[in-house]
Amino acid sequence: MASRKDTLVRRANRVRRQIKAVANGRPRLSVHRSSKNIYVQVIDDVAGKTLASASTLDTDLRSSLKTGADAAAAAAVGKLIAERAVKAGVKDVVFDRGAFIYHGRIKALAEAAREGGLNF
Repeated sequence: MASRKDTLVRRANRVRRQIKAVANGRPRLSVHRSSKNIYVQVIDDVAGKTLASASTLDTDLRSSLKTGADAAAAAAVGKLIAERAVKAGVKDVVFDRGAFIYHGRIKALAEAAREGGLNF
């Protein structure tokens, strides 16, 4: 029987494989959620480079957040990544939720990024 970690890795790989098939050269907005923080990167898979990143550990966000593990923190990170990506010249991305379901903090981050100017 597969362990929980193996299941999550398989799910994340399945999502990434589907995303790369429909990306058409668009950068990937990759999200990682831990129990205490949330991290997001805009990655150009063709060049293999990170174009922009944000997390609840950023100094400008950390002081204004009560905790890094709630939907409000995820929304703040979503707005920050949208601002940084637009500044880097990226408007259109594909959303990579990894092994996480589109619910709660992941959904809050995605909606805030859309409001901030990213298209996906």
